[in-house]
Amino acid sequence: MEKPCRRCLLWELEDSDHARHIYEYIASLPEDIKAEEAVAKGRLEACRSCDCLVNGMCKLCGCYVEVRAAKKGQSCPNPEPLW
Repeated sequence: MEKPCRRCLLWELEDSDHARHIYEYIASLPEDIKAEEAVAKGRLEACRSCDCLVNGMCKLCGCYVEVRAAKKGQSCPNPEPLW
């Protein structure tokens, strides 16, 4: 059994099919609900510094952080939000 990858995003994991589906979903989001690319990247950098990021998912809420970061109006679920 593989150990969980702490602070890894989906594209860094070996299951590229799964990551591909998630990134296809993000690409298909309507432009009016997508966060600006620079905003999304900044959010992901904050997630990478968080101990709650495991295998591309947030332990606090169960989301794929790339999806949450890609959407306007989303926020970090941490009681002390990182973004």
